[in-house]
Amino acid sequence: MVSQRVHVGFVVLVASSLAFASARPSAQPQNPATVLVGGTVIDGNGGPPIADAVVIVSGSRIQAVGPRSAVKIPTGATQIDARGRWILPGLIDTNVHLSLYGGQNDRYESLVRYQPRQNEIVLEAAQIDLSYGVTTVRDSYGALVPLAHVRDQIARGEKTGTRILAAGNILGWSGPYSFSFSRVMGQLTLFQEQMNDFIAQGGGEELMTMTPAELRVAIDKYIDKGPDFLKFGGTSHFSEPTFIGFSPEQQRVIVEEAHRRNRAAETHSTTIEGLRVSIAAGIDGIQHPELLDGREMPDDLITTIRDRGLVCSMLASTITGPAWTRHLKAKEEAEKKRIETEKEAARGLKHEKTTAEQRKEDADSGAGLEARRRNAQKLIRGGCTVTPGTDSYWAAAPELTRTPKPTEQDHGIGTIMAIEGLVELGMTSSQTIVAATKNGAIASRGLKDFGTIEPGKLADLVVLTADPLADIKNLRKVSAVFKEGRSVDRGRLPELRVLSVAPAAPGTK
Repeated sequence: MVSQRVHVGFVVLVASSLAFASARPSAQPQNPATVLVGGTVIDGNGGPPIADAVVIVSGSRIQAVGPRSAVKIPTGATQIDARGRWILPGLIDTNVHLSLYGGQNDRYESLVRYQPRQNEIVLEAAQIDLSYGVTTVRDSYGALVPLAHVRDQIARGEKTGTRILAAGNILGWSGPYSFSFSRVMGQLTLFQEQMNDFIAQGGGEELMTMTPAELRVAIDKYIDKGPDFLKFGGTSHFSEPTFIGFSPEQQRVIVEEAHRRNRAAETHSTTIEGLRVSIAAGIDGIQHPELLDGREMPDDLITTIRDRGLVCSMLASTITGPAWTRHLKAKEEAEKKRIETEKEAARGLKHEKTTAEQRKEDADSGAGLEARRRNAQKLIRGGCTVTPGTDSYWAAAPELTRTPKPTEQDHGIGTIMAIEGLVELGMTSSQTIVAATKNGAIASRGLKDFGTIEPGKLADLVVLTADPLADIKNLRKVSAVFKEGRSVDRGRLPELRVLSVAPAAPGTK
């Protein structure tokens, strides 16, 4: 039988007879193999790329990959001409927020209005991520009920979207209108109290008062609700002052119960000593390890993180790219203002700066952001296992806000900007691709199934029109996306816009 051949630029047409779904492998129909021929494979392991390669996809999984000269193409396979294309594993973001979980002012108004549509909102974010080639995300804080519902719909093949792993609540904190999460004090509305409970799901502030034995029971009950991994507050959410959260014994209980139930455990610990306590408890990963309340990470702590193989989910997009450019501009303006203020003060009474005044001056100059950037660079130079995280989230609904949030924390494009940011912080393009694929799969405890392009793994693939090793920004030049062997119709995602805004048509304002 003569094989069919099409160009990868028209890959959607090849799959038009298939209703795309991100089903579990067992749900995939047994169609003839699809073969990408002639592209350059960057397999995610960090080795040299494979030129003029063949990738054979059978069902949901990769059957074979290698140079064209070494791989036999099955008779009857659908061949996709991938010449002039680069083929990568699906990208992974290890810190996202797909659900709408509240906030103050216009974000509060949005939550009141859109809370009944949480399932649609989670799916919308998952589809935006997938359209950019992000095939797996780890949601490290949000509404577990809709997250689990949409996660399972996608896994069953009922809905299209990125693969979701969800933690739900950050254990030890309560919801968005609690003191532990955002220092909210005073009388709450009934809706705010209900939202705190909806997010916490029994894993809130009350956990910190428990004995280790009581906590073990509570953690087990929380795991019964279906989180894929556990994240806990090793320190308080807020800074200045920052408090250590659970005791060392309590943290060990959380980690032990997570491991007993085959879950990873990670911490939000934003002080040096708080992070040491969490590491001693046996955690698997650290969210934003570069964030240490303005302090420089000690060399011995970096060595420990590296030697234990702890996964560092780094908020790279908020300390690089446009965020760094904005910081430099703001710092220059703050310095001019400081000089003018000191000139004015010289004519009057003088006093030693108070702690509060010094903190404000540091905040205005971006001292904390600069410390984060230095720590991120130290972690990278120290050889730690790094992954991109974005903290991507939903801001206020478009009709309720005056100011859009920064693009680097939008779903989809935010992940790409975070990956680009790792290069700015000192990684090579090859190392960055490993961080965004293989390392992300390690963080997800899914490396046996995804994260690299190898026989037997799920066919999560991103096809680019330009070489990302030559310029990491070529990750933006997506030609096609496959998830579990099926072509993604990127043009129709998201299928329903609830909170996102469609990009303007060319030539319009």
